[in-house]
Amino acid sequence: MEKRETKSGTGIKLAKQLNSGIFDKPELGSTRDGFGEAMLELGAKDKRVWALCADLTESVKLHAFQNKFPERFVECGVAEQNTVTVASGLAAVGKIPYAASFATFIPGRCWEQIRTTICYNDVPVKIVGGHAGITTGDDGATHQAIEDIATMRAIPNMVVVVPCDKEEMRKATIAAANVDKPVYLRMGRDKVVTLTKKTTPFKIGKAEIFVEGKDVVLVACGRMVYEALVAARELADQGISAKVINCHTVKPLDSKTLVAAAKSCGAVVTCEEHNIMGGLGGAVAELLSEECPVPIVRVGVRDVFGESGKPGELMKKYGLTSSDIAKAARKAIGNKRK
Repeated sequence: MEKRETKSGTGIKLAKQLNSGIFDKPELGSTRDGFGEAMLELGAKDKRVWALCADLTESVKLHAFQNKFPERFVECGVAEQNTVTVASGLAAVGKIPYAASFATFIPGRCWEQIRTTICYNDVPVKIVGGHAGITTGDDGATHQAIEDIATMRAIPNMVVVVPCDKEEMRKATIAAANVDKPVYLRMGRDKVVTLTKKTTPFKIGKAEIFVEGKDVVLVACGRMVYEALVAARELADQGISAKVINCHTVKPLDSKTLVAAAKSCGAVVTCEEHNIMGGLGGAVAELLSEECPVPIVRVGVRDVFGESGKPGELMKKYGLTSSDIAKAARKAIGNKRK
């Protein structure tokens, strides 16, 4: 993630559980590093935890687990369908397997095996998709998963979690071990601002309000949570009060928090590094269309493939920056006044 200046402006009041220097002196880290650290913790605490990979061990940060717990690590090679099927077998005999690769391959290449051998049997395999989103960068469209949230949340029994930073990914990985169901954990390659602390609350299925506001709700997941916070500062300079919600769990949604926020603010913007179809935006729109119809604007990749480029360049090209979110917020507010 490229360092950038943010306007000082009138500022916003961040929740106490966040790091205080996220705008002025941000600490950077990748979610995949958080995953690697968590796997070491889990491996030491619970002998039921196994790790499986499809020839991308270092890229998804499982090499430390492999070195420390070789008897509980399975290198399946370039055979993603086999990888998740083996993981299903391990789960069926009481293990807690984490199967990881690039998200375009796991879950992308083995969706049917995940559906049939894992979710249909409702066994607690943890699917970990790395290098997700367009900020994989130079690898280009073939390696940029922008459909994975949609494909995973469409399968019955699957829980879908998209952590916002390294620390939250660490917590999510550990928390997933205690969920007796299939879980999809999404992580990225690029370093992002570490928003949360070890003491920041995290619970799968519980969205967190990072900034209070009354004019519009910015609902974000993954790296887009930071962009939403920057957007909230920009909007504050314009006299607009934006509530920011970290919706790390896309399935099951925290319906109570989201509906209450929509009712209080009357306008919603969803923010995700994913196709606007079927991901967080789709999930929130489905919920609110039934429970609390309000104007919604979705910020995300607009049903196109990615391309090679630096992460910052791609964020701008595909309309995923804080400025794009602020623009969407103004549009959503304008729509509620019509």
